[in-house]
Amino acid sequence: MAGELRIDEVRTSGIFSLDGGDHEVENNIWLVGDDHEVVVVDAAHDAGPIVEAVGGRRVVAVVCTHGHNDHINVAPDLARATGAPVALHPRDRMLWDDVHPSRAPDTDLADGDVVKVAGAHLSVLHTPGHSPGGVCLHLAEGADGDGVVFSGDTLFEGGPGATGRSFSDFPTIVESIRTRLLTLPPLTVVLTGHGSSTTIGTEAPHLQEWIDRGH
Repeated sequence: MAGELRIDEVRTSGIFSLDGGDHEVENNIWLVGDDHEVVVVDAAHDAGPIVEAVGGRRVVAVVCTHGHNDHINVAPDLARATGAPVALHPRDRMLWDDVHPSRAPDTDLADGDVVKVAGAHLSVLHTPGHSPGGVCLHLAEGADGDGVVFSGDTLFEGGPGATGRSFSDFPTIVESIRTRLLTLPPLTVVLTGHGSSTTIGTEAPHLQEWIDRGH
């Protein structure tokens, strides 16, 4: 029997590497579940704090919002520690293979998939732009009674995730945000892959500003 749904946050720090550059980053890892089972959203830098936050719960899946190294680098470690499958959208497989060439993800994510945990449904939204296989997870009713979207690096407080690197595209991320995220209810809480949380209603009025500035 499912218990009370909650969302826990773990923060880890490490290096994001792409296109020959290394950048120090702090990542938000989100755990969605109850006292019995949980889904881990992203697997960044250090498996230890994530496993500690999981406790003795069954991990339904480790869901990677995209394939950049700072979101997947300890996914195999988490899988070994918890027995959970790792899920990734196949369009980011080339990014995954750069980090884990000898270990494939266990399952593919697709737009419209539903990840079930503790009586809740996390809907997969394919939101390319930051990377071709970027996804967000929408929880229509969150632990606090409002909807929640786990946005990975697609939408942040203040605008879209970074583009301009390999496999990213600004018009694509704008279209993803406009059609897949800003259509969610305004009170939907946006839990991001880095930095502070925000809401759809806070960000939606600024879409044209982002388009005009080009990032």
